[in-house]
Amino acid sequence: MDINLIKPEDLGKGSSIKLNVCDHEVDMYWKVAIEVLETIEENNKKGEPTLMVVPYGPLGPYARMVYFVNKYRISLKNCTFINMDEYIGNDMKYIPADSPLSFRGGMQRIFYSQIDDELNVRPENRYFPDPDNLDKPLELIKKFGKLDMVFGGVGINGRYAFNEPPKAGEACTNEEFLNRQTRILEVSRETRTINAFMNAGGNIEAIPQYCITIGMKEMFQAKKVRMCMPRDWNAGALRRILHGPVDCHVPCSLFQNHPDAMIYASRVALECPVPEIRVYNK
Repeated sequence: MDINLIKPEDLGKGSSIKLNVCDHEVDMYWKVAIEVLETIEENNKKGEPTLMVVPYGPLGPYARMVYFVNKYRISLKNCTFINMDEYIGNDMKYIPADSPLSFRGGMQRIFYSQIDDELNVRPENRYFPDPDNLDKPLELIKKFGKLDMVFGGVGINGRYAFNEPPKAGEACTNEEFLNRQTRILEVSRETRTINAFMNAGGNIEAIPQYCITIGMKEMFQAKKVRMCMPRDWNAGALRRILHGPVDCHVPCSLFQNHPDAMIYASRVALECPVPEIRVYNK
């Protein structure tokens, strides 16, 4: 079967990863925000803490979460949020938080600063992966005895967070890739290119060469894995994740073996970019 020729209406059929189709990108953001807050409210009602791995992108769910939290007085006081990743400079330290590319600064601007104080995540429970303490995310999961949810966007090469596929010629099995934990690594050219397109006016030189990321080892422990694919350039990876082989060279395809993984996809991400597309570089 040529997965590039699967009709949009047949995508997801037979895949162990659920597919939630959204007519428009903004519909996805409402759906994700609702599921995140439902998970938190369920824990609040049981008197249990919530531990989540959260992204900086896509940004859309955060404005909706802010709206719901403030309007319906949903407490995030018992939440701990671990952000997926951050850019690292050539000195192997975080880029400055006041950089427009910084995820740390961005989370403060678009989310934490917008929530009423009495409802907000406590400052000490807002974590980013730390170059000086790579074991902290695993320690938190062990401390809580769970990871409730991870959600975030999927890269053009099928990556999740900054878990870039193995480089050409790099020996790596699926099991080895799944055992990679929080670490510093080089950002692939594909990722730098698409991020430059979205965030830097196409200036690839503006995108840092290094990053720190939560590993697949941590994220695979989540009870729920939610992948967001809102754009037309997600179409190629979406097909490989849902219907291709389980292969660490398409990192999100590994979630075919997760018990509760789902893709939220805009309808434009379901389209095959070219009718009867051919793959020339197998």
